[in-house]
Amino acid sequence: MYKIYVLKNLTDNFHYIGHTKDIEKRLHEHNYGKVRSTKAHIPFEVIYTEEFKTKSEAQQRKYYLKRGKGNVCLREMLKSQNLW
Repeated sequence: MYKIYVLKNLTDNFHYIGHTKDIEKRLHEHNYGKVRSTKAHIPFEVIYTEEFKTKSEAQQRKYYLKRGKGNVCLREMLKSQNLW
């Protein structure tokens, strides 16, 4: 199973959307500065996940949530839960 995930920085309100097969390993990589795009914003916590059967499905959902209407919907949902 593949997952898309949203990370939230614990200090400066930076958010990151990604996909992976192993969420625990990926969170560890983010929190130990092994991911260039999030290195300056550690530490992180996972605030949202969704599961998919294929990598392709997860990638398509990730791209949708990163842009336009998908991003607006994601932000609104997470704001309503005080996560954004």
